[in-house]
Amino acid sequence: SSPKLEDRIEKTYAALSTAGLNKSLYDAYIKAFRWSTDRLNSTHGGIIAFVTNGSWLDGNSTDGFRKTIEKEFSSIWVFNLRGNQRTSGELSRREGGKIFGSGSRAPITITLLVKNPDETKKKATIHYHDIGDYLSREEKFKIITESVSVGNPKMSWETIHPNEYGDWINHRNDVFETFIPIAPDKKFDVRSKSLFTVNAVGINTARDLWAYGFSKNSVTHKISNLIKFYNQQLEIVSKNEDKNINDILSTDLSRIKWTVNLKNDIIKGIKHKVNPNLRSCIYRPFNKLWLYYDKSFIERPGLSEMIFPYEESDNLLISVSGIGSNKDFSLLISDCFSTLDNIEKSQGFPLYYYEKNNNQQKSLFDDPHETEYIRRDGISDFILSRAQKQYGKNVSKEDIFFYVYGFLHSPDFRTAFANDLKKMLPRLPLVDDIRDFWKFSKAGRQLADLHVNYESVPLCADVIVTGDEAGYLGVQKMRFQKKGQKGTIIFNSKITISNIPEKAYEYVVNGKSAIEWIMERYQVTVDKKSKIKNDPNDWGNETGNPRYILDLLLSVINVSIQTVDIVNQLPELNFHGMEASD
Repeated sequence: SSPKLEDRIEKTYAALSTAGLNKSLYDAYIKAFRWSTDRLNSTHGGIIAFVTNGSWLDGNSTDGFRKTIEKEFSSIWVFNLRGNQRTSGELSRREGGKIFGSGSRAPITITLLVKNPDETKKKATIHYHDIGDYLSREEKFKIITESVSVGNPKMSWETIHPNEYGDWINHRNDVFETFIPIAPDKKFDVRSKSLFTVNAVGINTARDLWAYGFSKNSVTHKISNLIKFYNQQLEIVSKNEDKNINDILSTDLSRIKWTVNLKNDIIKGIKHKVNPNLRSCIYRPFNKLWLYYDKSFIERPGLSEMIFPYEESDNLLISVSGIGSNKDFSLLISDCFSTLDNIEKSQGFPLYYYEKNNNQQKSLFDDPHETEYIRRDGISDFILSRAQKQYGKNVSKEDIFFYVYGFLHSPDFRTAFANDLKKMLPRLPLVDDIRDFWKFSKAGRQLADLHVNYESVPLCADVIVTGDEAGYLGVQKMRFQKKGQKGTIIFNSKITISNIPEKAYEYVVNGKSAIEWIMERYQVTVDKKSKIKNDPNDWGNETGNPRYILDLLLSVINVSIQTVDIVNQLPELNFHGMEASD
């Protein structure tokens, strides 16, 4: 740690940032920029040159960094080598080869910062060159070698003009700001001029391998062993109070995963015991797991308990891509808990939320859940009033909820505001035509029904299944019959699924087709560090349905086809003259 350097970052890069979280401003490579800048002679100036992680170029949390270096230098030259492999699918292929090989997933930039003391401009002239799409690592190296110098006329430098948000590339669309925000400025504010009065980050356990699983028995067994080991560690620490706990605690990842909160429990002398609270949770798209729900072992539970206070809670939750997602905007609805990475950096918007009823009076015949909690609307009174004024008094909050789900699937909207949706939470207009409002709302209901009840959607009539009559239904790892040809899936050594329409793969959620999410998540894996085995066959075996995974895959193929059909029928959008938030 470098307190003086971090203080300089706080007073410069962080001071100009509008991001809620700016932890990335304290990454080593950002510190290198600050350290080097502070050593330039103010009289003579100088040049700083780095080859670094390029996430700073378009990151939400590095807006203050961009704003600061624009002020501190007279000219800036950025050669973007791309290679961001934290993306997936077509976006990943477009990013091209990783500059530093298989060990690197981050985008890379070559940056020159020039400080000329004779320059009178208040802000730097920013020169930018993007190496291009779909280039291999070797092709990128060839271009770099042939470029030689920033003075090479073949480099065709573009002059960048940052906007008020500090965007250098992928500028936001000013029209987006005129729409109604999906999230409130302040949660639970009933007067909020937003679509929802509450939003909640997805569950982050920070110990997924122990807390989740396909089998109730396996989750209980894993967490029991972890808690037993934790209590043993607690006893050891209590006998060595004069020592630093970090010098005492075991770092054996096959026994436990320490986090800040769990270490704090050790410091407080808290002993833990196993509780029987297992809850269903959408872990990844169309991938349901059992979660050991105990806040002591969930590092960031968020507001999940207010949205689904008990397993049978009557509720729906729309999870959307969070700010700074590396993947194209996505969303998915669920009727149970959802994780932080079900949709990348997910933010959830519920139909309802629940508050504890502190004045409950129970009778012998009452449902205990109904008297224990008070149900509140997630949709704001503001947007209900606005929608009823525009479309008529028969519009309900539920209609608006499904309008949001339908509208956010619009390809027109997602294309026009792709940059905004990476940098901000969604903002939506109310469409001008009442008929279009009802079309979006109806489509949202249809999509929600498909995406919530995905397990019970029947097999698509055109898809052919062979080999299932043999009764061997276990899966190790599904694969395509041929690379690049997705019409046939080898389910296991006996079962093949063929004649899968290409259209089914057009339904992409969280960076990957829904079908490929099933193929990825439903395979037997063993974690190298913890040695924990994850066997998807356990779900079907425990519930008495050995066909579960096969039927799930077949259902999701049909879900995908129907989703594409519904989305293709959504009304076309024109973003001029729509209802704004004023």
